[in-house]
Amino acid sequence: MATVVIPDVIVERRERVRSFMEEHVYPNEQALIREDAAAEALIRDLQQEAKGAGLWAPHLPPEAGGSGSGFIEYAYLNEEIGRSFIAQLVFGCQAPDAGNGEILHLYGTAEQKERFLRPLVAGETRSFFGMTEPEVAGSDPTLLRGRAVRDGDEWVIDAHKWFSSGADGAGFGVVMVVTDPDAVPHERASMILVPTDTPGYEVVRNVPVMGHEGRGWGTHCETRFTGVRVPVENTLGAPGEGFRIAQKRLGPGRIHHVMRWLGQMQRAFELMCSYSLERKAFGGALAEKQTIQNWIAESAAEIQACRLMTLQAAHRLDEGDEARVEVSLIKFYAAGVLHDVIDRALQVHGGLGMTEDAPLAMMYRMARGARIYDGADEVHKMVVARRILRAFENGGTWRFT
Repeated sequence: MATVVIPDVIVERRERVRSFMEEHVYPNEQALIREDAAAEALIRDLQQEAKGAGLWAPHLPPEAGGSGSGFIEYAYLNEEIGRSFIAQLVFGCQAPDAGNGEILHLYGTAEQKERFLRPLVAGETRSFFGMTEPEVAGSDPTLLRGRAVRDGDEWVIDAHKWFSSGADGAGFGVVMVVTDPDAVPHERASMILVPTDTPGYEVVRNVPVMGHEGRGWGTHCETRFTGVRVPVENTLGAPGEGFRIAQKRLGPGRIHHVMRWLGQMQRAFELMCSYSLERKAFGGALAEKQTIQNWIAESAAEIQACRLMTLQAAHRLDEGDEARVEVSLIKFYAAGVLHDVIDRALQVHGGLGMTEDAPLAMMYRMARGARIYDGADEVHKMVVARRILRAFENGGTWRFT
């Protein structure tokens, strides 16, 4: 079997992340996910440890305040970081801050970077991303109803959003609203930076998701903007570029999710294998049962397929390609594999898997959302099919090389 050659510098950095996880994250995992004052204090302490170890904000390059060097490296690091849901916060690469940091780095003015990006990357503040609205389909941003009307040197924003992830306690939001309703659909919206202390902005509620309401960075809030006034200079990029910037944000954001899911898959796989060897039933270990062996073999194949597809997409992104087909492929395929592998692991654990004594119940709850957020499976399948068929219509073909 051919092996993938990983550069030594990435191997060394991945080992450092793995050691950090074993020393600091896994032993504190149950305390970290409690979402209380003690957990927040512990997270801040571990964030300082990550900064001291040179592992902070691996999704951003050093000139933006991070420690990263591209998508390929980040893919390998996330195979370790993604094993624990809380670890992304410890390393300063949690959604939605990671995506907001990336577009601020790419499109922000010098003043915007100083006011918003610098404290965000430093971990001094958090942010949210406000695009999805409860009244329209979130998978089609051309349907957005939220508006910003220019009044002199200010935008006046009126909008109703939900799934504004991380809005609880955030210092600012990146809000996508229509600024030119008469423009062509993909040039109607703009992204505007809104400090959360601006009059007229409110968090209506933390929306419970799969029975979990959460607090802080892990929330999915309903937010409202009523006559919110911010300077026109808070526009990210040019007016009308909201959709284009969203694609730049969501593409990397999707592969970031998949990278973390690889860690979740692998951890669930290891738990399934280990438990099947030690658990006895009906005259022998579960590992001796054909059904369990089938699940292990299928999971191994699917995880490796996800890894290789993710690395290929990361390679394309590092080369400057938008990799729209590759990213959409892994988004829907990996979301299904993530669910299936965790589901099998949970089934092998039986009643134990349903409890909080094992991490699988939380992993399972989180996995179901993967098929919806950042684009539903069906939308990504449509994107893939349309782009491939377009190549054939133009007299060409499509090869995944």
